[in-house]
Amino acid sequence: MDTETQTITTFTNEAFQRLDESQYLPCFKRFPVTLEKGHGSWVWDVEGNKYLDMLAGIAVNSTGHCHPMLMAAIKGQVEKIMHTSNFYLNRPQANLGKRLTELSGLDRVFFTNSGAESVEGAIKIARKYAHRNGRGGNIISFEHCFHGRTMATIATGKKKMQEGFEPIPTGFHQVPFNDIEAVRNAIDNKTAAIIIEPVQGEGGIHMADKKFMKQLRQLCDEENIVLIFDEIQCGIGRTGKMFAKEHFDVQPDIMTIAKALGGGMPIGAILSNEKVSSAITPGDHGTTFGGNAVACAAGLAVLDIIHDENLLDQATEKGIWLRDKFRANGSSDIKEIRGPGLMIGIEFSFETKALVQELLNQGVLANATAGNVLRLVPPLNISYDEMEFFMEAFKKAFNKVKGEA
Repeated sequence: MDTETQTITTFTNEAFQRLDESQYLPCFKRFPVTLEKGHGSWVWDVEGNKYLDMLAGIAVNSTGHCHPMLMAAIKGQVEKIMHTSNFYLNRPQANLGKRLTELSGLDRVFFTNSGAESVEGAIKIARKYAHRNGRGGNIISFEHCFHGRTMATIATGKKKMQEGFEPIPTGFHQVPFNDIEAVRNAIDNKTAAIIIEPVQGEGGIHMADKKFMKQLRQLCDEENIVLIFDEIQCGIGRTGKMFAKEHFDVQPDIMTIAKALGGGMPIGAILSNEKVSSAITPGDHGTTFGGNAVACAAGLAVLDIIHDENLLDQATEKGIWLRDKFRANGSSDIKEIRGPGLMIGIEFSFETKALVQELLNQGVLANATAGNVLRLVPPLNISYDEMEFFMEAFKKAFNKVKGEA
């Protein structure tokens, strides 16, 4: 063992931060915390400090950290075979595909490695279908949306995210969220698809209106336009339903998922109906790592845990508990409490960056989104005692921030 390797084992949070700043592409404004291990709803840093994880890796660790069923599935598959490429079949991929198509009511699946990759693939499928039917390839998205940070996905979103990366791919147009007339006016014969998050995550936890979603489905049917639901953050049990689309009783043509599907393993998926899937032929799309056996074994375990531990009902009930606690707070600084299940956004009258920092000081990992919204997306199996701990920490952090304001 060389000297440098020996030194690394004694690193503090500060030392790891210095190392990170010296070598990592400066994309992130990280907290000076180096997480070392996790169990359930808790994580520990390299200095032994303990934190309650109310962020769950941004809605990824929905079954908690190191769930024994998930760990067993991953270890068991690693000992058999990890990667085969998609020139060959593998058992976990086939079984996970069957589970997802059955659960979603959609016909076809394509596995990816991330959410943005899933959206990119969904756009390709939609455009291929549209071109086959004599339409253009334009995509309509919604204000405050977030579909990823690749070139095509930033084209769907905020202008701020596009600055400095010109030329941005063309063929994308934004309209106001929940405004069916704006959608109707934006459609022409060049429109291929409409993409929407049933619950906007990065935009501040905004849920689509049920009436609007039904009108959107009807409009897409009338115009033969592909309807894409981006359920990367709101899917796989987060809202108290396996898929957020179930809140609206609306079926998309294509649905993208990722995040919680692997419970921490990198995996995403595109689910599509036979109508649009039929436009794709061999060679139109592909992936080297997508659907690898280990990630798919993890996905199967996550679905089993959600079923066996009744996590959908838990998400619903615990979400109600948390929202009620915030409503009981009665503070005039809380403008709105939003979101279904355990996908909760608390909008404040002030920027929440300092509040998130003070929560960290109190031993809680949380996140600010859309400037003044506290986003809470904890593990679905978080306990009521742990949520009580969070509420106490929140009160202390809130009072500290307001006292210094």
